[in-house]
Amino acid sequence: MTSEIFRSGYVALIGRPNAGKSTLLNRLVGEKIAAVSNKPQTTRHRIQGIVTKETGQIVFVDTPGVHKPGFLLNRRMMAAVHDAILSVDLLVLMRDASVSTGNGDKFVLELVKNSGKQAVLVLNKIDKIKAKSDLLPLIESYSKEFEFAEIVPVSALRGEAVDNLLDQIIKHLPANEAIFAEDELTDQSMRTLVAEMVREKILQTTGDEIPYVTAVVTEKYDESDPTVTRIHCAIYVERSSQKGIIIGKGGIKLKKIGTEARVDIEKMLNQKVFLQLFVKVVENWRNNERNLDEIGIEK
Repeated sequence: MTSEIFRSGYVALIGRPNAGKSTLLNRLVGEKIAAVSNKPQTTRHRIQGIVTKETGQIVFVDTPGVHKPGFLLNRRMMAAVHDAILSVDLLVLMRDASVSTGNGDKFVLELVKNSGKQAVLVLNKIDKIKAKSDLLPLIESYSKEFEFAEIVPVSALRGEAVDNLLDQIIKHLPANEAIFAEDELTDQSMRTLVAEMVREKILQTTGDEIPYVTAVVTEKYDESDPTVTRIHCAIYVERSSQKGIIIGKGGIKLKKIGTEARVDIEKMLNQKVFLQLFVKVVENWRNNERNLDEIGIEK
């Protein structure tokens, strides 16, 4: 048993859309608990992923990508970012190191500077950078703006340097007992995780045709049969034309979405799953308080 002080705390992952926050969270936890796609604003919920090591426990809070809010949905998503910043022990600012600095990056940095919290800078997607020395100007630029506790280059996609990142984060957490049991990986319900997995497959299958107008609600989650878990999910869209895109000719796209989601869900549950998907047209759901409550987007 190690003689080191055990440390634990809450850590918010913040950054622009597509910085790789959800990919990193899934990599660190070792299970798919957050929806991942190459489209911005994939994360809508504050998903907590729990990583327990011998030296400490990190409760990661994955936040929506920082963006300009338009719909009520987006305003709730940005409120989740601000709430997370206020409630955690440490911030992890994720930056896509493979792209040039834009106004969005500067805005996220200002959030960190104004937070009054310690922060670790994670330069992600180093697998896309030819020479590691190319990172030096970016590191120098961020170091001039804020005194980061650590600066850690990683590749969340490939898992490069993520173990080192965990060690660096734990160093800056308060001395504390574990917050969750050692075998817990997330605080999310199975209903939420299932809906996230279905939504991920929608984003991956429909390309740019259905970017952000979909939501998924798990309406039935039946474990009464020990041999199979029966799940029914409703997919919200705003127009009939969008419903047609998700279903596809002869139902081919909806079948693909269901098949791929079922594979992930069965892997998560380690059990056979019967998954049924329905597509519902719910006009203007992104601006409807009741619809957002049903989907689980917190105020």
